[in-house]
Amino acid sequence: MPATNPFRFGDLALDEAFTDREQELAALRSDLTNGQNVALVAPRRYGKTSLLRRVAQALVADGVLVADVDLMKTPTKEKLAGKLAKAIHDDIASPLFKVKERLRVFSDLRLTPAITVDPSDGSPTFTFSATHRREDLDATLERLLELPAQLGAERNRSVAIVFDEFQEVTEIDPHLPSLMRAVFQEQPHVAHVYSGSKRDMMRRLFTDQNEPFYRSAKVMELDRIDPVLFAAFVEERFAETGRPLGPGVAARLLAITRGHPYGTQELAYALWELGDLDAALESVLRSENAHFSLVWDDASRAQRLVLQALAAEPGRVFGGDYRLRHDLPAASTVQRAVEQLVADELVERTEFGYEISEPFLREWVLAVAT
Repeated sequence: MPATNPFRFGDLALDEAFTDREQELAALRSDLTNGQNVALVAPRRYGKTSLLRRVAQALVADGVLVADVDLMKTPTKEKLAGKLAKAIHDDIASPLFKVKERLRVFSDLRLTPAITVDPSDGSPTFTFSATHRREDLDATLERLLELPAQLGAERNRSVAIVFDEFQEVTEIDPHLPSLMRAVFQEQPHVAHVYSGSKRDMMRRLFTDQNEPFYRSAKVMELDRIDPVLFAAFVEERFAETGRPLGPGVAARLLAITRGHPYGTQELAYALWELGDLDAALESVLRSENAHFSLVWDDASRAQRLVLQALAAEPGRVFGGDYRLRHDLPAASTVQRAVEQLVADELVERTEFGYEISEPFLREWVLAVAT
């Protein structure tokens, strides 16, 4: 049987495709086993969902009940209630009860959901109507948030609940964090994971003393993967599939991606297919061209100048010498541009100043936009 490409990007990186993160994996597994709440913070495409899925696999094998809800898919409280009910049914009630008993756990909800069953697999979907009083929906949400802890305690099972893209919680309802915190502080034996990709918002939610979730969770921030470890991973995957890399190729690849999880997997995938790093990078830039063109079109003139400067020289963009070298406008204009680029996760701050964080955007700017 011919070898298949061992690298994955876009989908979850599990099993052999999962790269390093051993320290984070061990820490998360220990924290959640001990009922410790964790705020997991990382930009998009840093692999936090893959990490959480890997941790969940280990916890389930240990007998822990693990459920997750993606708040990006629940723009209203009604949809959040429906997703919570489904997660409780599928991941908490199903391992504990027979089929006919599972729906009984929802019998005391203030609002009764409409339940539809998928004929292909028998899985239910829960829908809550928008025609209700606000207090009835809040009471229903409160009860749903209480159920995992109650069900776990009744059967002497540990429980972990994962809320992905948690920074969306205030967009659903500004009062929702207060409701959730009021319920969760009474659940010391349930581990809650608050995973988010917008670092500034997540930091504010858990470190601002005016926020309901202030100091309610251990904050864990994912960084890029150590390029040395990632290079070893890349070399091993190539060797295992009968395509050993030449000396220094993996190091050159990691010099381009700087340990970015998604970007490294994407470039390694192209390299495995094409066999030449320059051709692989060119292929990746072609595939990313539409995305980067939109980024460029949406950027202001000052933001474009900053991106061009950082592509040529990462550093302290507000300094007079730097601005003079790269013909940048006044420091106040550069600051506004940088703040927006950081908010858009295109640029990040480092100990040496600022650098472009989006994978391959630096190479695209150098090749196309300069």
